[in-house]
Parts: sequence; C-alpha cells; structure tokens
Amino acid sequence: MSVFTILQRNVKWRFHNSFTIVVTILQPILWLVLYSAVASQTMQGTEISNYTGFILPGLIVLVSFSACSSGGIMNYMMKADGSFYRILIAPVRRSSIVLGQLLEAVLCTFIEVFIMGAISLLFSVEFSAGIWTFLLAILLVFLAAFFISGMAYGISLILPNEVVYETVMNAIVLPLFFLSTALFPAKGIDGILRVIVNLNPFTHIINALRSLLLDGTIVASEMLFVIILFVAMGSISFGWAIHRLNRETAL
Repeated sequence: MSVFTILQRNVKWRFHNSFTIVVTILQPILWLVLYSAVASQTMQGTEISNYTGFILPGLIVLVSFSACSSGGIMNYMMKADGSFYRILIAPVRRSSIVLGQLLEAVLCTFIEVFIMGAISLLFSVEFSAGIWTFLLAILLVFLAAFFISGMAYGISLILPNEVVYETVMNAIVLPLFFLSTALFPAKGIDGILRVIVNLNPFTHIINALRSLLLDGTIVASEMLFVIILFVAMGSISFGWAIHRLNRETAL
C-alpha cells in the first residue's frame, strides 16, 4: 500500500461524505459574502478600493484551516467504523499513512479555494497575478495547508473525541485568524497588538498572497522568508503527526 493508495482511499471517503466539503467551505463563503458586504461600507474613503479582494487572502487561509481540520474529523469517523485500525495493521509505513491523509486535506483545500475564488469574481475582485505569481501563490497555499493538516492530524490523535477536537481547533484557529492582517491592514494597529500580529506566521503568508494575487508583485526577501518559515513548520508538523501515529495501537 503506497501513499497514492492511501490518498485515493481518503479521496473516495471524502466524496462519499461530501457534506464535509460543504460544511468546511460554508463559513469562509459567509465571511466573503456577508462580512465583506457590511464591512466594506466602513472602508469607504480608505486606500482599500475593494474590501472583498482585500480579505480574500485571509479567507483562503481560513479555508485551509477548515478543510484541513476536517481531516482530523475523518480520523474519528474512521476509528468508529474500524477502518483506521485496519490501515494501522496493514504492511505500510506510518509516514505513508500520514502523507496520504495530509495530501488529501491539501487537495480538498485547493478545491475549496477554487470555489471561493470563482465566487469572489462576482464581487468585482480583480486578480493581477501572472503565471509566476500565480504559481507562487499555489505554493504558499500548499505549504500553509500542509502545515495545518499535519497539526490537525496530530491533535486528533491526542484528543478523545471530535467534540473536544473541534473545541481545541477553534481555540487555535480563531486567535490566529483575528490576530493577523486577514481583515484589517497592519498599519492601523499599534502597541503590543501590532507585535502579536507581526509574530503571527499567518500574517506573513496572508500579506504574501495579497501581494501575489491582487498586486501581481513579488518581493523576493518576503517570499523567501515565508517559504522557509512554512517549509520548516510543515516539516515539524509532519514529523509530529508521524510520532503521534507511531504511538497508536490497533485495538
């Protein structure tokens, strides 16, 4: 059993439980449609000409959180029907099991990002990305989703049930989302809050996506920093997920 086999199996599970795709994309779409419509009125007269476009990169990251967090829910459902343990005793490396599930979560993220991008066009969002900036944006979304999916996978192997899991994930996701530049520009933030926002790694990836998708610009130093940061974070979360799976025993 290879990584591709695990990936294919998880994709089949996802589409047999397609409600998970609908549920995970519902919240970001509501933010895109409702919040941007209301908040954009308060942004009139500022340098932000299209507020929907401004918050889109932040919502892409929120989609990544939602889609990848659902991978943890998959673990609980697979444990309930016994398929988790059947894979556990199969002659396959634990790293392949983890990688297959993480890549499925990343694939789900891209499907939902595509849907959100298509909906954003209805709100006059204009993308300025060329081929290279678009490819860099894809890379950044991949790195963010890979890190988040590894973190979510490891957390799901620690907590006893999906109720506790959802509570913990919300306690992680919401502060990271609100304490970033997802909804407001950093220049309007001062004091200790500005320090916290700048220490948030998702602030930097949101800013990079905003530059790539909306401005079509590449700041080499900023891009290199974000890529190195999330490659390191993704490697750590992947290693931690494998470590947690190695501690699981077949019942």
